[in-house]
Amino acid sequence: MYGFPRWNGTGKRPWGDLGMLTSSEIRRQFIEFFRERGHTFVPSAPVVPHDDPTLLFTNAGMNQFKDVFLGMGRRDYTRAVNTQKCIRAGGKHNDLDDVGHDTYHHTFFEMLGNWSFGDYFKKEAIHWAWELLTQVWKLPKDRLHATVFEGDAAEGLEPDDEAAQLWRSVTDIDPSHIHRGNKKDNFWEMGDTGPCGPCSEIHIDLTEDKSGRTLVNAGDPRVMEIWNLVFIQFNRGADGKLTPLPAKHVDTGMGLERVTAVIQGKRSNYDTDLFTPIFDAIQRVTGAPPYTGLLETVQNGDREGADQAMVMRDVAYRVIADHVRTLAFALTDGAVPSNEGRGFVLRRILRRAVRYGRQHLDTRKPFLCELVRTIVDTMGEAFPELRATPARVIDLIREEELSFSRTLDRGLALFEEAVERAALRGERTITGEDAFKLHDTFGFPIDLTQVMAAEKGLEVDVAGFDRLMDESRQRARSAAGGAADELIHGASVIPAWTRTDDRAKYETLHLESRVTGWLADGRFYDSGRVPSGERIGIFTERSPFYAEAGGQVGDRGEVRTPQGTFTVEDTRRLSDSTIVHVGRITHGHVDAGEQATLRVSAVRTPTMRNHSATHLMNWALRKVLGEHVQQKGSLVDPEKTRFDFSHNEAPTCDQLKRIEQRVNERVYGPLEVFALEAPQTDALKINGLRAVFGEKYPPLVRIVSIGVPVEDLLKRPDNSEWRQYSTEFCGGTHVKQTGEIGFFKIVESSAVAKGVRRVTAVTAEGAMNYVRTLEQQMHAAVEMLKVSPDQVAERIGKLLDEIKTLRKQKETAAVGDIRQIRQQLVHNAEKLDGVSLILAEVPDVPVPQLREMMDYFRAEIASGVFVVGARGEGKCMLMASVTDDLVHRGVSAGEIVKTIAPTVGGSGGGKPTLAQAGGKEPEKISAALDQARAWVRSKIT
Repeated sequence: MYGFPRWNGTGKRPWGDLGMLTSSEIRRQFIEFFRERGHTFVPSAPVVPHDDPTLLFTNAGMNQFKDVFLGMGRRDYTRAVNTQKCIRAGGKHNDLDDVGHDTYHHTFFEMLGNWSFGDYFKKEAIHWAWELLTQVWKLPKDRLHATVFEGDAAEGLEPDDEAAQLWRSVTDIDPSHIHRGNKKDNFWEMGDTGPCGPCSEIHIDLTEDKSGRTLVNAGDPRVMEIWNLVFIQFNRGADGKLTPLPAKHVDTGMGLERVTAVIQGKRSNYDTDLFTPIFDAIQRVTGAPPYTGLLETVQNGDREGADQAMVMRDVAYRVIADHVRTLAFALTDGAVPSNEGRGFVLRRILRRAVRYGRQHLDTRKPFLCELVRTIVDTMGEAFPELRATPARVIDLIREEELSFSRTLDRGLALFEEAVERAALRGERTITGEDAFKLHDTFGFPIDLTQVMAAEKGLEVDVAGFDRLMDESRQRARSAAGGAADELIHGASVIPAWTRTDDRAKYETLHLESRVTGWLADGRFYDSGRVPSGERIGIFTERSPFYAEAGGQVGDRGEVRTPQGTFTVEDTRRLSDSTIVHVGRITHGHVDAGEQATLRVSAVRTPTMRNHSATHLMNWALRKVLGEHVQQKGSLVDPEKTRFDFSHNEAPTCDQLKRIEQRVNERVYGPLEVFALEAPQTDALKINGLRAVFGEKYPPLVRIVSIGVPVEDLLKRPDNSEWRQYSTEFCGGTHVKQTGEIGFFKIVESSAVAKGVRRVTAVTAEGAMNYVRTLEQQMHAAVEMLKVSPDQVAERIGKLLDEIKTLRKQKETAAVGDIRQIRQQLVHNAEKLDGVSLILAEVPDVPVPQLREMMDYFRAEIASGVFVVGARGEGKCMLMASVTDDLVHRGVSAGEIVKTIAPTVGGSGGGKPTLAQAGGKEPEKISAALDQARAWVRSKIT
């Protein structure tokens, strides 16, 4: 491969003894260098940008200063320095597929950076960069090259002669090492619009003979960029035109992994002390041979002189080391693996690492989780947050590993079968059907299947896979659809003039409007009489009804005309501008064009209480459980609020009590509820604002704040006090002040998925009814147990102990009975062509004792088939066992069980030697045993 040179054949760099600097010292020296020059150290932002749903992961040091560059925010300092945790594994910046196959791609990396916000500009940035590289780190000047922007006539941009001249005047760089670069390489832009400007990159020549001058900006890693100095001086408007900024900024970025490799004289980022401790841990945990640094190709494309298994083992080392860093930092900062958004990216990363471990390091148990402590030990000083919750991170990773491992071996086997099928067809393509089955049944993301295929020189029919995925999603949507979904599904194009003005939903529950038409059988009608008897959808010019969105259910109510009444059962949104009232004519008739009175049902009031309570609960969950808590879903209706959130363990009773207490403190305050629309870019700057990741918010968003006017939030968005209040993006309806909620009570806490919990709560009358029911149940328990209320728990505990004792006595007695029974069964075994046959109903005993019985039969009888049934209350258990000699003759316990289980209303299976099944019809055990006898007879005779 192309990469770092072996200096003089030794692998050591020829400049001084700075190769002994550790990565921690390099990081510290960078930060101290700029602090000594007036820069404020700013801690790294989390890699999970909780308050910016537009961003998958923090992928650059400038992310946390985006508002400053946009001219919409400010800081108390004008110079900053830090090392930023970054993840590039999805979206526009995605290095995932390259990780492991080369020496310099990473999904997680550190970006060293220094910034000037309207303070110094090009001169200082260039001078200090050169000073740090050549005087502090003593990199050889004759190996360093600088690039400057060559200009762009089409954009009307002049060459950056100022930067070129500064390189000549404030540094002693060889003038021939100053190069001009085009817009692609030397003009930085945040996006299609916004701040931008020319940049000056510093490259290092790593060729043996310093001959890399012509390789600058050529994409050759022998001459690679190590630092980028960006000079932000223009703003690109929506019309594409550039205008000078009133304040000019500096934004620099230098990858710690890359510069550490250069300073330490290593051939690879992975050879530095940022990775070697992880490699040592991988070897210790997996027992694999040590890492040797082999790559798949070398210069000129020749294969390494090593066997492919050895190469892939080193690829696996690099993949695992990189991916466990990403997982440790992302999970520490509050992300959780899931099936959507950034959680899905993390699940893909974890499964990619597990797959490499299984196939190339022969791992057979969770191993990534055991590497987390090494990450904490080596990077915890620079990033103290790693030391806060390592046990939570370890548990999350272990659970994900266990879950994927259960299907990994079968999935790998299926993949090999797919490879064989492709070979039999004479093709080099894995079918879309096989790829979809790997995804749907075994959890293999399509990109993982593509990587595995590429390792065998194959491709994947991605188009076929996408088609099957679309069909699967469509089936899921159809299965989940209710009456309203059926009505609006497949509806013809609705005319634009049917748009609904529903702004009144925030202010009133009734108004007058005109019926503009209706929807039935997938068609829109704008004249005539609305049909009676069938479920249809009615359109009106204005409406106070809230259409289902954001977890809040659609409103119910009535649309009443002088001649009839339409009962609204649900309200849905067909487009941004059109809503439909779904229901039936329940009295008289309604005609298109009529004036009508629209009245929302009174159940809207408890829905609003529950929605405002949901916001308070979201805020309280973070206060009690931690800032990692993120909303994963919600349902708000008149009866309850149901809230799903990221958290790796069940909240304790004490934590639930504290959450309730914090919410009720806000309820009893009471606090006023404010709502205001504002530009999304302004809203995202509010300290503590919560938004749901993955949601696509419009440029103008509605902000709901409980306790502080939104105008105040926008005036001072970075105020740390705002985190003491609930602030969210929300289009739902709310109470005017929290006192209307009345009383908040959590009624259930449960698990939804790995790392996702659910809390259900009630308010006002619902909460009072819940407490009243608990009181009634307590009184009943007091009466039955004949104790005082404060003694109920103690008395129940004693009763449970007594029940356990009786159950143990019963099981002990049953064991004694079983021993006698099994002896009798062996003595009375049937004989069939020299084969012993035991078919019997036995007492109801635990499954382990039934297995012991089967072991006893196999020990006492050399050749036999044994099937027993145990009858319980409303259920039964069947178990079968076959001796090894008969298995070779085609008699399988698993087949026996599959054959007879339906007779008792159940199902089951297992291995050829031992299998079991459960059933719901214990009275049919005898028939099942007869069926087993007939099946065995057909196999033996």
